[in-house]
Amino acid sequence: MLVLGPLGFAAPWILLGLAGLPILWLVLRAVPPAPVRRRFPGVALLLGLADEEIETDRTPWWLLVLRSLAIAALIIAFAGPVLNPRDTREGSGPMLVLLDASWASAHDWAVRLSRVSEALDGAAAADRTVAIVAATDVPVGGFEFLAPNDWRARLAGFAPQPFAPDMDLLLDAVSASDVDFETLWLSDGVAREGRVDVLRALQSKGSVTVFEHERPVIALGPADAEAEGVSIPVMRRLGADGQTVTVIARGPDPSGVERILSRRYVSFAEGETQAVAQFELPPEVRNRVTRFEVEGHRSAAAVRLADDSLKRRKVALVSARESREGLELLSHLHYIRAALNDRADVISGELADLIVANPDVIVLADIARLSGGETADLLDWMAQGGVLLRFAGARLAASDVSRDDEDPLMPVRLRAGGRNIGGAMSWGEPKSLRPFAETSPFYGLSIPDDVSVSAQVMAQPDPELAARVIATLVDGTPLVTRKPVGAGQVVLFHVTANAEWSNLPLSGLFVDMLDRLTASSGGASLQTRDVVGQVLRAVRVLDGFGGLSDARNRAPVAGEVFVSAIPSALITPGLYETAQATLALNIFASDTSLAPQTWPAGTVMTQAETARDVVLKPFFLVGTLMMLLIDVFASLWMSGRLLGPRAVAIGLLVLGALPTPRAHAQDGNEVFALAATDEVALAYVMTGDSELDAISRAGLFGVSQMLTQRTSVEPVDPVGVNLELDDLGFFPLIYWPISVDQPLPSAEAYTRLNAYLRTGGTILFDTRDGDVAGFGASTPTGLKLQRLAASLDIPPLEQIPADHVLTRTFYLLQDFPGRHTGRDLWVEAAPVDAEGVEGMPFRNLNDNVTPVIIGGNDWAAAWAMDETGRPLRPVARGFDGERQREIAYRFGVNLVMYVLTGNYKSDQVHVPALLDRLGQ
Repeated sequence: MLVLGPLGFAAPWILLGLAGLPILWLVLRAVPPAPVRRRFPGVALLLGLADEEIETDRTPWWLLVLRSLAIAALIIAFAGPVLNPRDTREGSGPMLVLLDASWASAHDWAVRLSRVSEALDGAAAADRTVAIVAATDVPVGGFEFLAPNDWRARLAGFAPQPFAPDMDLLLDAVSASDVDFETLWLSDGVAREGRVDVLRALQSKGSVTVFEHERPVIALGPADAEAEGVSIPVMRRLGADGQTVTVIARGPDPSGVERILSRRYVSFAEGETQAVAQFELPPEVRNRVTRFEVEGHRSAAAVRLADDSLKRRKVALVSARESREGLELLSHLHYIRAALNDRADVISGELADLIVANPDVIVLADIARLSGGETADLLDWMAQGGVLLRFAGARLAASDVSRDDEDPLMPVRLRAGGRNIGGAMSWGEPKSLRPFAETSPFYGLSIPDDVSVSAQVMAQPDPELAARVIATLVDGTPLVTRKPVGAGQVVLFHVTANAEWSNLPLSGLFVDMLDRLTASSGGASLQTRDVVGQVLRAVRVLDGFGGLSDARNRAPVAGEVFVSAIPSALITPGLYETAQATLALNIFASDTSLAPQTWPAGTVMTQAETARDVVLKPFFLVGTLMMLLIDVFASLWMSGRLLGPRAVAIGLLVLGALPTPRAHAQDGNEVFALAATDEVALAYVMTGDSELDAISRAGLFGVSQMLTQRTSVEPVDPVGVNLELDDLGFFPLIYWPISVDQPLPSAEAYTRLNAYLRTGGTILFDTRDGDVAGFGASTPTGLKLQRLAASLDIPPLEQIPADHVLTRTFYLLQDFPGRHTGRDLWVEAAPVDAEGVEGMPFRNLNDNVTPVIIGGNDWAAAWAMDETGRPLRPVARGFDGERQREIAYRFGVNLVMYVLTGNYKSDQVHVPALLDRLGQ
């Protein structure tokens, strides 16, 4: 291809024909217009006849210019002109397309797949074999070089992973390959150790071109919990320009519906690569935060999962009155306060007032008896998940509490008097602690050699005693016992909270034991080091785009491994549970940096195309045709035949060739209104893209056929609507496919659209991108949807809940596939007071039909069928593809039935049938 500035020519040798234009000019200039023949009855009549009009023997200059331009346009058209041609490097032999495919690639994954598709097109044209490899999933058997078309079906299976590529494994694979190949490396742009070594290995196999995107990569660092709130560092890979990002904190509101709990705007100055988002959150709100995320930047690094370590627990301290004024170190609560320093909000006061404050933990230090009202209140509080932590002392040892019968606020029965094993009147020596059993919440904690116990209260032998002991002395005597009470528990330390009976409160072990015990409370805090010796089970894991999914029986992780774990294919980022609490593994640790990759000098770099290439051949051909038509009429006019029958015939032919407006919903007249309201009709927005509009019409036609076959609804043929002209109120459902090039509606059109949404209409927005970047994220159609919807009166949205009426209006559905299989579907958020009713399996989520449904699964392509009922577009392959198309049709049926009937399937009368269909 010959490139001249912004223009390129696929067949530049044809441009040599332009050199013949001067010769053509001379030839055309010497040819006069056709003569006019006139017949007279006699030659005599011609005598003395003089011509009133003198005809030139040369063609006018303006007509010569017109004809020359027409020939020049024709020559240029066949030369294959292209505006903004892509830089295609021709090559031969095998080609390796290497994708980093890490979390840093997720923000522009659609662009990267488009670049891979272009590479496949170029390889197919050059008859080259291709191998596509993700650096996060290096094939064990070496690189597989196949025909480009064999990779197209597999391309959709590539996705970014929530961890960094393994450069060592990649280097081994490249070095082991015995084939020379050219490489296109789609790098995520983040500095990786070992990347330069891989580059050199690839260069030894052939030329290497590195593709990088200029868009900054945004990531969140470790959150720092403070007394006033939470601060979280925000990092970016590039810092050339000023930038403002939005960091949001998500979590359930008091009704259990996930909401945005707080939002902070973080500004980067020019050249800065790190800023801090400071959230001022009350403890009640902070304890509900489940994750932080950067709005509009969907990747695993732009999501920060919150776990129990972020929560700030509330601990209430209660002790008997002491007369040791000024002797702080002898106080029963001094060491507990020191152990909880900066780890919890400590409150104290009267027990009745503290229970009303609903703390996570209540500590009773050497308190023997409580009133009946206090006992009942504590039992109710523990039944809701509270932890009652009791310490022994002289008062408890001297009382008869839990002697004959077990006290409801004690885990075991106690012997009278206690035990003195290290005092002046005792023969024995102070006892040390026995290593903790695997069933103990203290399992894995190291016991200092100098920790000992000199006095304690003794537990009465009991059949259930062994199950309630969680810490013992070396002689087997229980030191800490525990009993569940409802959702909570009561724990008894058989020693004092001060150093009178034991030096345990003086050790770091005491701090760790308190952390482990309170970790099971609602506002627990557990440090990563506390999981040593325990086993963690994955509950939910992150994908490369930052979405959470079920762990699906992943292998458990040992606590020692988890402490120093780096996200990888074996230990993916997500939420992990121990017996006491939940911990999160995120992308960035405190020592992780986000730096741009510096490539060695001489590395061939390329970036995403900023302008689309435009083939100009059709425009030049149309221009040639128009100039030739002008030439015909000019010649007829000069020869005086413009009004003759030949001219009339030519004019009729030209008029017949011109496109005529179709008779559809644009007319807006009474005929259109009657046609739209006489029967149920589904509508689609005409985008101006003829191919896309045809698929939309065929898709709604397919759904209409399924409705006719399977339900009592019999829609007529779908109608295309023009947002600028048509009345939308005739249609219950409008399908709006999003294309990048469709224009924004006018202010009048937005007025009609908002009126349509407010009066019961429903619009299904389809970005057709498989939701690869998430709702409101950075795919081209996703960005276009944001601009299109900016002026619409759209209510708050949420991902469709599992019990939404749309999942059961006709079929019972869990997924809503189209040509793509993404689960994300956005509907109007449920009311905050939406609650289940006794005896009903579902909530009554929406009193009215959601006015907006947003997704990206390209439903029209999956629904589309021709007049004979044959599908027009492929969906997956084999039986799985047919199953996916069937589920897509079922979603279409559910959608139309939901729009027409509302939430009737939430009524009590449907419960028996629904339970029977659900198999319950």
